Amino acid sequence: MLRINFLKFTLFVAVIAMFSACSEDKEEEITPALEVKTFSNLYAPQTGGRGEPIGGPFVKFSFAKGDIVSDNAWDIAFRGTTILVNGGAAIGISDEPQRTGDAAISMVTGIFEDIKEVPDVTLFKQDAANTHAVPTGSGTGWYNYNPIINLLTPIAGKVLVVRTHDGKYAKLEILSYYKDAPANPDTTDESIFRYYTFRYVYQPKGTTF
Repeated sequence: MLRINFLKFTLFVAVIAMFSACSEDKEEEITPALEVKTFSNLYAPQTGGRGEPIGGPFVKFSFAKGDIVSDNAWDIAFRGTTILVNGGAAIGISDEPQRTGDAAISMVTGIFEDIKEVPDVTLFKQDAANTHAVPTGSGTGWYNYNPIINLLTPIAGKVLVVRTHDGKYAKLEILSYYKDAPANPDTTDESIFRYYTFRYVYQPKGTTF
């Protein structure tokens, strides 16, 4: 009788341990919710312009770190209105940073919150000789420019889905090109130009947002 009770007790303990282990596994499998983050006032100055050769270093950004970086683990880089990716080949413009990754960009038209999945791989582009992954110029890339009032505005609904330098993903929407993202920037004050404010979601483990 004692032996039977002992076996029942042992079986009970084993069942409890099994359920506890399953519970722990389920807890470990829970993926944290993705967070929409905003980066304000990324200053991307340039020299030249207005008929003069454009130059100056690019400001490099890492989605994994959520910040500006100085090493080669960058994903996108900014200078003036130009955006580069850490993938592909040199375009042939001045002061390009070294590309050591496989980053690429797909430009998607839609509502930021509604873009839930990474586009097909064939829709991603990298920088190449004489070719920008993010097209430059008013109306062709991420912004429109009104020369009459000297105003640059991000194109509504233009979202950049980025494959990072190490194969992760992020989506990004540029909100402003002016310091502190004013609703009505003073375009006579050039000291507020070239300050990017953007929101983004970084996805380190999958292809959905």
